Amino acid sequence: MRFFDREAEFEKLREIEELSQEVAQFTIITGRRRIGKTELVKQFYARKTLLYFFVARKAETDLCDIFIEEIRTKLNIPMIDSKGITFATVFKFIMELSQNQHITLFIDEFQDFFRVNSSIYSDMQNIWDSYKNTAHIHLIVAGSVNTLMNKIFKDKKEPLFGRQTGTMHVRPFRPSVLKEIMSEYCPEYKKSDLLALYTLTGGVAKYVELFIDHKKFTEKTMLNMFFERDSYFLSEGKNMLVDEFGVSIR
Repeated sequence: MRFFDREAEFEKLREIEELSQEVAQFTIITGRRRIGKTELVKQFYARKTLLYFFVARKAETDLCDIFIEEIRTKLNIPMIDSKGITFATVFKFIMELSQNQHITLFIDEFQDFFRVNSSIYSDMQNIWDSYKNTAHIHLIVAGSVNTLMNKIFKDKKEPLFGRQTGTMHVRPFRPSVLKEIMSEYCPEYKKSDLLALYTLTGGVAKYVELFIDHKKFTEKTMLNMFFERDSYFLSEGKNMLVDEFGVSIR
């Protein structure tokens, strides 16, 4: 499925990106799981230079190896030997670079630094506070676990509390957007088909994409896919509950 909607979000990103050319910007992108936060950022920066750090559940040194390669590839800048390097060193390097050139850094699944090394947030606070006044950077962070993202940025006891300069909340597709999608992929759709798409997906981009990519355009075929054995949708609810309310991370 091609990319739909998000004009308002694109306009806000354009404004922040312009500001970041002169003054450091720290943007949080929120929104429920599968809503399209990552795709939104990648689409906006498709023709621009974007450093993309995905926080996989790996050892810190392994993550830093990947991040360093991203810097080398996107910015064509050699870095120090990555052996034993920490994220604090990588982040400080980027902030120092941004003193003389504009950089956009997107850190995805930001809450998973809790699993990697929770002290990273304190390190980032110290480095951000030290360099932000003279930096030309747009730091974007997004996460799919709202409870942890709220803890990081709304808990006064957390080091990154109040550091963001802006927040963008990505919402589900409106019915008018779902109508546009159905008109493009199934012009002969019925009102009951559109209602089924809205009811079963709630306008969540990933769920809509699954139906469209599998060519499930009618109410019947959507329901069959939704309730079939080993359905993606049946396990999705459980996964969301585990992420939000599972074993707490300390």
